[in-house]
Amino acid sequence: MINPIVITGYGIVSSIGMNAGEVLDSLISGHSGIGGITRFETIHKGKLPLAEVKLSNNELVDFCGLRSGGNYTRTTLLGIVAALQAADMAGVNSGQNLRTGLILATTVGGMDRSEDFYPLFLENPSKGRLRDVVNHDCGDSTEKIAEILGINDFMTTISTACSSSANSLMLGAELIRAGMLDRVIAGGTDAVTRFTLNGFNTLMILDKEGCRPFDENRAGLTIGEGAAFLVLESEANALKHGKTIYSILSGYGNANDAYHQTASSPEGTGATLAMKKALEMGDLLPESISYINVHGTGTQNNDLSEGIALEKIFGEKVPRFSSTKSFTGHTLGAAGAIEAVISLLSVQNNMVFPNLRWSTPMKELRIRPVTELKREAGVKHVLSNSFGFGGNNSSLVLSKYIS
Repeated sequence: MINPIVITGYGIVSSIGMNAGEVLDSLISGHSGIGGITRFETIHKGKLPLAEVKLSNNELVDFCGLRSGGNYTRTTLLGIVAALQAADMAGVNSGQNLRTGLILATTVGGMDRSEDFYPLFLENPSKGRLRDVVNHDCGDSTEKIAEILGINDFMTTISTACSSSANSLMLGAELIRAGMLDRVIAGGTDAVTRFTLNGFNTLMILDKEGCRPFDENRAGLTIGEGAAFLVLESEANALKHGKTIYSILSGYGNANDAYHQTASSPEGTGATLAMKKALEMGDLLPESISYINVHGTGTQNNDLSEGIALEKIFGEKVPRFSSTKSFTGHTLGAAGAIEAVISLLSVQNNMVFPNLRWSTPMKELRIRPVTELKREAGVKHVLSNSFGFGGNNSSLVLSKYIS
């Protein structure tokens, strides 16, 4: 690969852990973060599960060491936790004079605060606190996290539905390759809100028992929340500055089949193209892939479409695969980055993580997910898929770094 892009830091927070170590422990033990709704009041409480980060907003402020009253949305707070972890691991503030960018992905932005504003405001326009709505914009999280990290060379916000943070990683890699930046902190963050819960419920694609990806009896997804960021640099830059390299972003691909506003194409067209592009960029044959962290939402449409695409790409030899959304829930704009970190953990620890709550094969497919933790010798290349509404299909390949 020309101008390899490597990963020198990463951070993650989700319903199964407040850092990479806790997340890995949960993946190994089979501990899912899916459970009852506890953080806010809703008519769906006791009826629909979520995958919540257990800390309240005030507890997240304390966890990050921030001053209280900083007017942070939950999306921003989750992002701060993961971004600080990634930056600290990579030594971003170690005094090196490097052009550094921040690319943040999100879908709901500051919706959690807006939801608190409008009930009072609609009842009486003289009521409602404006400070609860001024942070509504998705870019607010980007600006606040960039300020905390001391980044002023470049920042931008991406919102392409559930492929958002996978696309942020791709854009970061392209900016480095183009010589515009030396280093990029890329990832995504999203908080659970009533807006997302009600919206997906209206689409009738929420599983009341918790998502069951790739199961014949799957009944929909489970919404989760969290954040993850990865620090990307060129290999040459990382070696020059003595950085520890944790993995290599060896390939990526994006394809938009524009089939439908919410549904994936029945033939898996976009998914097939994205995976094919990622493999071609990495100069990898399909048989080189050790494990696939599938998008695997648990909806009827997604799992069938993605399964058909897997069989198209890999034929009779589909690698071991699973959906870790059975642990974390579907974290929307953060999903691509969260699953990229999980894929990196797979590479680092030679592990294939299980697909929870699976019992019955899909009648349309011959493939079956891994349902128990597998400790494999030599997990070298992991494919991670992220497919979003509107046909935004993205695939990443994270590979073991060999110096």
